[in-house]
Amino acid sequence: MEDNKISVSILPNEYLKRDHELPFDDFFNMYVDNGKVDIDGILERSRTEGIFDLDRALDICGKIGGVCYNKEGFDALMNEPKEKTDKRIEMTINHGHHSIYDHIFINFNMRNIPKILAMVLNNEKQYTTSEKSARYTKVASQSGSSISKEEQEAYDEWVNIFKEEITKKYGSVFPENKINKLAMENARYLVTVFMPTTFIYTTSLRQINNLAAFMKKYIKEADMDDPFDVKLADSMKELLSELERLNVLDPRLMTNTKNREFSLFGKDLAMNRDYFGKVYTTKYDASYAQLAQAQRHRTIDYQMERYGDYDKKFFVPPIIRGTDKLEGKWRDDIASLGDHYPQGEMVLVNEEGKYEDFILKAKERLCSAAQLEICTQTRNTLERYRMYLMATDNPLKDDIEKYTHGARCTFPDYKCTEDCHFNEGKRLVRKI
Repeated sequence: MEDNKISVSILPNEYLKRDHELPFDDFFNMYVDNGKVDIDGILERSRTEGIFDLDRALDICGKIGGVCYNKEGFDALMNEPKEKTDKRIEMTINHGHHSIYDHIFINFNMRNIPKILAMVLNNEKQYTTSEKSARYTKVASQSGSSISKEEQEAYDEWVNIFKEEITKKYGSVFPENKINKLAMENARYLVTVFMPTTFIYTTSLRQINNLAAFMKKYIKEADMDDPFDVKLADSMKELLSELERLNVLDPRLMTNTKNREFSLFGKDLAMNRDYFGKVYTTKYDASYAQLAQAQRHRTIDYQMERYGDYDKKFFVPPIIRGTDKLEGKWRDDIASLGDHYPQGEMVLVNEEGKYEDFILKAKERLCSAAQLEICTQTRNTLERYRMYLMATDNPLKDDIEKYTHGARCTFPDYKCTEDCHFNEGKRLVRKI
């Protein structure tokens, strides 16, 4: 397998075809020795043998579809004639009644997926993901990878620079391993948003078919004069090929009669007007890295729009702002990597949701352990929210006031389980 080729497998699942059709427990027990599970062995076997049994999955969904009007319940449906189940499958799947196909969930092990494609998938709400962190793991190029030599050299140089700068300011506060992690977190702004990542992605049978339909639409409509679009479309083609190989796609679940598309990409976002009340909508500049963090708040909607080549802006880590030599070098270095679409490139983001969901976001992001960029942005939005509610005499103005005195550990309805003992972090004035 090429080092950077997209690869997808399915974790142990009731609906996997296996050699000799082993019972699931027998299959799993093959990889347990003295209570220790051989995860690598399972993943490799799931790649070579883990083809999804789509017919069996559709069959159980067809039986579930009968629960709505069967007096005897699901147990009776399990024993109904196959012809009756097949008829129900045909009726539901061919007439857009696809909700019953959400009952089957699949755990995908996705490897070498470009970060931006992971972001596209993660914006679609119906999923659970566990992704390799670029905040806490070192970026390393490999043969045939999407990381260029120039990016690798810049990343390595800036990891060392950030270590030095963080040590100067916070050496008496943070241990060495914390400083190393923060240095990596900031240096990764230089690396392409097409950097390959690995994650476990869990979603339903219906939703993976929806996503496949959205990918086909994106590929068909991609701007062939835009290298970003071309690269993203090419990665979608690879992912689609893997999903087809795994036998999880059914054309009848991919009809897309409502002409839906990926929700991440917006148009004319600059025309949107901010509003804050029981619901809110606001726009701001954010790096790809920050947006990827924000997407984890799935009750809040996010869209992004890229700036033109001549209007590109890049994030500057606060630890080096105002230092003429280092800030200037950073701006030169990240601009020189602009054609690689670094994660520090700023995009216009539109965020909208409900007041209570924004407060939940604040309870997550206003913390010294959170990525600084999203912490700062959340604080800025909170302050604008408060000012707007006061100006309009909105009843929520009294409620929001209690969240404006520092990090989440100052909130009256949040209990911190681990005191950071970091005063600058609690006052939301830290530089790293």
